[in-house]
Amino acid sequence: MTARAFLVRGLLVGLLAGFATFLVAHQVGEPHVETAIALEEAASADEPATEAGSAHEAGHVHEEDGTTVSRPNQRTWGLLTGSLAVGLAIGGIVALVAASVVGRIGTLTPGQSTALVSLVGFVSVALVPFLKYPATPPAVGSGDTIGDRTSWFFGFMLISVAFAALSSLLAVRIHEQSGTYVAVLSGVGLYVVAMVAAGQLMPTVNEVGTFPADVLWYFRRASLITLATLWGGIGIGLTGLVGRLYRRETVQVERRALAASL
Repeated sequence: MTARAFLVRGLLVGLLAGFATFLVAHQVGEPHVETAIALEEAASADEPATEAGSAHEAGHVHEEDGTTVSRPNQRTWGLLTGSLAVGLAIGGIVALVAASVVGRIGTLTPGQSTALVSLVGFVSVALVPFLKYPATPPAVGSGDTIGDRTSWFFGFMLISVAFAALSSLLAVRIHEQSGTYVAVLSGVGLYVVAMVAAGQLMPTVNEVGTFPADVLWYFRRASLITLATLWGGIGIGLTGLVGRLYRRETVQVERRALAASL
């Protein structure tokens, strides 16, 4: 049960989860992206044909200096490459964290602790930040605030991860003294209170404007399904592989012990 064994399995399931994420994003998410782009282009067509408007449209079709990436490439090879890269990265990170906590979370087996790490990772890295700063399709949000919105999102995500780690550490400490029920209640309570407070203190983004509410809802629902596919694939796959490795290692240890006792 070495860190290398965890990492290899994490990279493998991350690659597979990344491919599954691409399929879900392409089939579930991309249609809503296309709808949002069509709405954006329709709104641009209704604007007066000024010089500034013409320059804006030129930028929209990527005619300015730099690398040109067409929409067909964005929603196919570009999306696939990004999904695989993110899957590999998250799979590797989850695997290393899972390897570091083996034997340190009560009486949980390596497979069980891996499942817990995956669940905590999904909640703290993906779900809670999404609830505060949900994904937005094209034509939603001002280009002048994109830098601030990006900083706020990653700042909130770092806060979420930090309090998830603190809450987990608190739960482990309390478990040694007061048992599982009190430990889980304390850890979850600390995280919920901290994130509610952080959510109230962090800036709120409200730049939807007149964008259709149903298209926005479908896009955000598809984004959440895509995130769940990535994290679910990594969590389920890595838990299964680690559990299988643990059972194999346990059998080998028992055989060695039996041979030594003869």
